[in-house]
Amino acid sequence: MDWIGWLVPWEVSPTLLLCFVVCGVLFVRGQRVHRVTRVRQWLFWSGMTLLYLSLHTMLDYYAERMFFMHRIQHLVLHHLGPLVVMASYPGQVLRAGLPLSWRCGLQRFNQTWLGRSVIATLTNPIIVPALFIFLVVVWLIPSVQFYSMLDWRLYRLMNWSVVITGFMYWNLILDRRVCPPSAMSPGGRVISPIVTMAPQMVAGAMIAFTERDLYPLFDLCGRAIAMEAQTDQMIGGLTMWIPAAMTEVIGLIVALRTLMRLSAKKRWV
Repeated sequence: MDWIGWLVPWEVSPTLLLCFVVCGVLFVRGQRVHRVTRVRQWLFWSGMTLLYLSLHTMLDYYAERMFFMHRIQHLVLHHLGPLVVMASYPGQVLRAGLPLSWRCGLQRFNQTWLGRSVIATLTNPIIVPALFIFLVVVWLIPSVQFYSMLDWRLYRLMNWSVVITGFMYWNLILDRRVCPPSAMSPGGRVISPIVTMAPQMVAGAMIAFTERDLYPLFDLCGRAIAMEAQTDQMIGGLTMWIPAAMTEVIGLIVALRTLMRLSAKKRWV
């Protein structure tokens, strides 16, 4: 298969395409209002490209038929892609890309009781990290994994859930402001990746070193690459254990730099 063939969607998703187009258009429009450095532009488009390649190309086919490819896909969807996008700090730019009437409507909504409740939930410093790590672990339960890979509705729910919680989590961790207005304190943003990293590393090690096949589904569906189930499972577990943890370390380093900068200004609270 040539490289163009790899870019052909395994399953076309109009909803996914619409989301990517809308976000891209809003970002381009927002650049006309706010100055966005080349580094931020590069981060935004790189992160969006990573997410698109993981969700809407032939890589998705392999993710459905190889456990280690499935874990690489979720590494991008849950960790790397959202981290890179949020490192471009796109929120203000995307809002500026909205039509004026929509921006005014959004501002009025945010001032209502319902709007404040939605924002408080999506930025809760306890709920968001807990949900972030919960959705890593729950989809790895063998019985849950079995049904989520066979039912296309559960499969899409799984992928969308990890992407959304990834954006919510890295939005908190990469925030450069003091608290308040930031939802999480600078110190909390340093500690949180350590807390969320540990269960992932433990789960990855358990999967990598378990000697029985935890996910026979991939044999049932037919593995896309000739590989022993144990080898496939070991590589998948190591993907969770090391690359995912390293991604969290990157977020931790960014948060630590923010803490040091605010501390130097005596604004670290």
